[in-house]
Amino acid sequence: MRAEVPTGTCAPLEHAAGTMTTIIDVENVSKRFGNLLAVDRCSLKVEKGSITGLIGPNGAGKTTMFNMVAGAFAPTSGKILLDGKDVTGLPAHELFSRGLLRTFQIAQEFSNMTALENLMMVPANQSGENVINAFFRRGRVMHEERGTRGQAEEVMQLLRLTHVKNERAGNLSGGQKKLLELGRVMMTEPRVVLLDEIAAGVNRTLLNDLAAAVERLNKEKGLTFFVIEHDMDLIARLCDPVIVMAAGSVMMQGPMEEIRRHEGVIEAYFGGGKVEKRA
Repeated sequence: MRAEVPTGTCAPLEHAAGTMTTIIDVENVSKRFGNLLAVDRCSLKVEKGSITGLIGPNGAGKTTMFNMVAGAFAPTSGKILLDGKDVTGLPAHELFSRGLLRTFQIAQEFSNMTALENLMMVPANQSGENVINAFFRRGRVMHEERGTRGQAEEVMQLLRLTHVKNERAGNLSGGQKKLLELGRVMMTEPRVVLLDEIAAGVNRTLLNDLAAAVERLNKEKGLTFFVIEHDMDLIARLCDPVIVMAAGSVMMQGPMEEIRRHEGVIEAYFGGGKVEKRA
């Protein structure tokens, strides 16, 4: 049974580091599927340069929230802002053009292409995609392709995937596919990346590589990450703050050590009873 939360919006707490710039701002969003209210007047913020986690028990509405932010479907009501601009209901490809990218719980690789080719496919508006360029501007196309290949090989090296760069992507392990998907993110210039269950089906060694890559991208390139994840150890390592949802609304926000001690969170995950919102 889903935990019950009184109707209304529980606004997130201020980030401990002080005033920061908001890149994702979810304002009073609800989502209905027929008679099911999956998200109930929920508000949350993701600050620029943060790695923000989103957790909650099954049925909390976190996946629905994530899908709305990612452009998989529009909210029934409320507003979603990206860097201060209203993007409510925009599809994923338009959000991609605005710098918001998503990885998936089940990796979406081109299985019959090599790992390296998967990365080389990512950059948009490549000259070789134009038939006229392919026939009459071969030098330009080849020069651009060499640059793209060089970038892809650098990404493979950073992610420790060089040994499988010529392997068909469909033959990679689950963890290698997750790393490859993160590599596709690195082939673009995103502003914010949504990570969907990156720990699912990944062994601990490769998971450590994934976490290290996320930390490096955050620290060295300033990428913002919004992470939905069931692995609490991974959330504790990567994320600050962590947002907790229950019954379609935000229950609390804060560092993981506080959340793990919070009675309401413990009740939501393990008690199955009524959960009271706390400011």
